[in-house]
Amino acid sequence: MSEVSRFGHVELEDMPDDLRERLAPIAEKSGFVPNVFRALARRPRELRAFLDYHDALMDPQDDSDAGLSRAERELIVVATSGANHCTYCIVAHGAILRIRAKDSTIADRVASNPYAVELSPRERAIVDLALVVSRSSESLTDDDLDAARAAGLTEEEIWDIGAITALFGLSNRMAHLTALAPNPEFYLMGRQPR
Repeated sequence: MSEVSRFGHVELEDMPDDLRERLAPIAEKSGFVPNVFRALARRPRELRAFLDYHDALMDPQDDSDAGLSRAERELIVVATSGANHCTYCIVAHGAILRIRAKDSTIADRVASNPYAVELSPRERAIVDLALVVSRSSESLTDDDLDAARAAGLTEEEIWDIGAITALFGLSNRMAHLTALAPNPEFYLMGRQPR
């Protein structure tokens, strides 16, 4: 499929200087520009806001052992995107999860049936909370939060689970609106040794 989005897209070289500079390292590292950035770049101000919130949640600056790991953050995205049937985010973040978790099948298992996949107690609590927030946030109770706490999750980690789930709820819906096509490169990432 050659079409990126039903609303068109912007190539990296045609983006405003600040966005081009911000996305160039991603393109260098991966060898391509993820289609989500190419599609959202048609509205640069919104792309900047999306990147700021994404980076605040997904790329914490504190490299200490505190908080959710990068793999756990991607686990939330894949569970949320599976719940929302978002092909783009399942494929793209599934690739990142496979790499960060060093597990070539985890993303497929979580996206297809998050309730039955075998996970550690901590991962189970993360996925369960993300699913409540993504599927029926109005039913969230203190019992849900207590279950997360009982699994060892801190208040900050619980907040992050909710915030990541909410951000990717937005992202999933924009991907549906735009008919966002996954980059072909994502499909094999983390499945084959490099």
